[in-house]
Amino acid sequence: MKRVLSGLTGAALVLATAAPAFADELVLYGAGSLREAMTQIARDFHARTGTTVRTEFGPSGVMRERIEKGERVDLLASADMGHPLRLERQGQASAVVMFARNSVCAFSTARVGLTTSSLLDVLLDPGVTLGTAAAGTDPLGDYTLQLFKRADALRPGAGATLTGKARVLIGGATQPPAGQDLVATSLKDRTVDVFLAYCSGRSRLEGQVAHLTVTALPDNLRVGPEYGVALLKGAQPQATALMLYILSAAGQATLAQHGFAPVAMPAP
Repeated sequence: MKRVLSGLTGAALVLATAAPAFADELVLYGAGSLREAMTQIARDFHARTGTTVRTEFGPSGVMRERIEKGERVDLLASADMGHPLRLERQGQASAVVMFARNSVCAFSTARVGLTTSSLLDVLLDPGVTLGTAAAGTDPLGDYTLQLFKRADALRPGAGATLTGKARVLIGGATQPPAGQDLVATSLKDRTVDVFLAYCSGRSRLEGQVAHLTVTALPDNLRVGPEYGVALLKGAQPQATALMLYILSAAGQATLAQHGFAPVAMPAP
């Protein structure tokens, strides 16, 4: 495996350096949860190859819709497999691969007293407000609905209760103040008591929210986000090199540093 991943890195660099020097910059659209990791990967790829990568981030469904409307993009890095595969089915992507996994955690503050064992009881408490993402446009919202369905299987009626009390903040009409994180802002001003979001956001939020607690879901509520990248039809040749770099040992290590579970790392 280690030799395979080293080969991927080498292949990516060969492809990139063999591309014409006058080619336009690459364009990568990514899920909002990938902002820090993919920004670093884009910088590292540029340092290794000289190829500039312009990045834009937002809810995966919104980014897919922009591609469907004709925006020129080389790669879409999504927080699920569904949006990239849809582009492939529509003939707009030539290849789709999974490149990382993530987890959903419950973000709150110490005053809530949340634990893994008490999580469902706390979420169902009428006095506890809950923040979520919009299903359909943001995969985090889809994963949250899966969590609610699991809760309903454990306690009939829990799914409807959670769906009814959840406040859709990410991917909805609410926008955070300029330069601020919506999850952090919502917890600090007590718009919500608990926010269900990707565990990979922990390092970003720790510096913004005092007394932040990050609680893992119990096994019977756990859902497994799978991240996919789509190579768009008509993408520049260097885009294949960038896709391979994301899957290489170097790219996967960067994802791991930002809290993601890589899918193509060599065994220790």
